[in-house]
Amino acid sequence: MDLTKATPENVDYMVEQIKTRLRMATGAAIKSTQFNEEMYEDLKDLYDMVMSKERFSISEIEAIVSELGNLRKG
Repeated sequence: MDLTKATPENVDYMVEQIKTRLRMATGAAIKSTQFNEEMYEDLKDLYDMVMSKERFSISEIEAIVSELGNLRKG
C-alpha cells in the first residue's frame, strides 16, 4: 500500500491500523470519514509512530487518542 498519497482509502487503512494496534475499546467511535485529507500528513506521522512501537503506556494511549481527536474534522 502506497501511503504517500492522501486518499480516503489510505486514511481508512491508517485509522483502522491505529485502532487495531492500540486495541481501542472505543474504536467504533472513531471512523475514517471523520478525518479530512488536509490533515493527512499529521495522521501519517501518528500512524508511523504507532506502528513503530511495540507497547504503549496508558498515558501514551491517552495522548494518541487525544491527537486523533484533534485531527478529526471540526
